[in-house]
Amino acid sequence: MPVPDRSRYFSNARRLQLISSKLVEDLLAGNYRSVFKGPGIEFDEVREYVDGDDARLIDWNVSSRLGAAYTKMFREERELTLFLIVDLSASLRRGGSADGRPEIERLLFALLTLAAVQNNDRVGALFFTDRIENWVPPMKGKKHALRLLQDMLTFRPQGRGSDLGAALRTAIETQKRRGICVVLSDFKTAGYHRELSGLAKRHDVIALRITDPIDDTYPPTGLLQLEDPETGATILASGAAKQFRRQYRDFWEVQRRQWVRECRRRGIATLEVRTDDDPAARLVEFFRRRKR
Repeated sequence: MPVPDRSRYFSNARRLQLISSKLVEDLLAGNYRSVFKGPGIEFDEVREYVDGDDARLIDWNVSSRLGAAYTKMFREERELTLFLIVDLSASLRRGGSADGRPEIERLLFALLTLAAVQNNDRVGALFFTDRIENWVPPMKGKKHALRLLQDMLTFRPQGRGSDLGAALRTAIETQKRRGICVVLSDFKTAGYHRELSGLAKRHDVIALRITDPIDDTYPPTGLLQLEDPETGATILASGAAKQFRRQYRDFWEVQRRQWVRECRRRGIATLEVRTDDDPAARLVEFFRRRKR
């Protein structure tokens, strides 16, 4: 395997940062921050007690020193933690266009990362296939954001499959402080719903599904041998047969509806972005809709 050209990857990361930075302003205008709540409240200051204040919040130490009743004031803790759970499985690398899904995934990753950093929030990531490929703890700062973008561009996964359940369990175990967890995946896997429920109990979870037009419509081709990119299993498919194309469309539509239903049952917001969509516009629309 050839040695990666690190200077080229660094240049690509910078380019992705510059492209995304131009779009982050629109994302922030879509109220990225206002649709999320902080993890709790923190002490702010004391002020003189007035009738109607909660007597349980009187600061007796301050009151005794100043000779009058003073009450504690609190404010919402606004620092957020964004944690991105990123699918690098082989199924996400296949589709109607050679680089469609990965390009959309990279841009969505960059937009969310830079929006969080610009809001002075912490951001981290977990990259997975059929194993945990890489884990980056949440931190602040542009240098950290650039490191995340480089990881997104340069990391070469060892696995081909997709164990979303293991990725979600790892997120539950490592992210103790309440935050925002965004799952970037095509969700073409099974056995993760229990873990999804557990994550949603602790965090504000967004399921972001990346799709390709070929997920909806099989092209009218001749007889082809199709290979599962994750398992290597093959089947024969005839795109010339209308019945096959209809069954193909119906199968994936049922899968999609089940995914939406299972997410909604758990109070998880869903967003679908196709390879022929403008990902920045879809994110802005999502945040504005969620705010309402």
